[in-house]
Amino acid sequence: MKITILYFASLRESLGCDREEPELPDSVQNAAQLRVWLRSRGGAWAELLAEGRAVRVAVNKRMAQADTSLSPGAEVAFFPPVTGG
Repeated sequence: MKITILYFASLRESLGCDREEPELPDSVQNAAQLRVWLRSRGGAWAELLAEGRAVRVAVNKRMAQADTSLSPGAEVAFFPPVTGG
């Protein structure tokens, strides 16, 4: 399944890219599995998307939970939590 992944703010800067369109393996069916798959790249991916790190995920412009399903052509956005003041 092919999807579009968008990276925002500090994630974009640290990873050095703002988007990609990977072909996912069959084992990646939801947001949590996508995050694990991306972490398997190692380096900054493993650090920035580590378990317990505060990273928000949206699927098709809606806030997502770990078990939110992915479908072909989905747009998944990763971004750090936003604070205001």
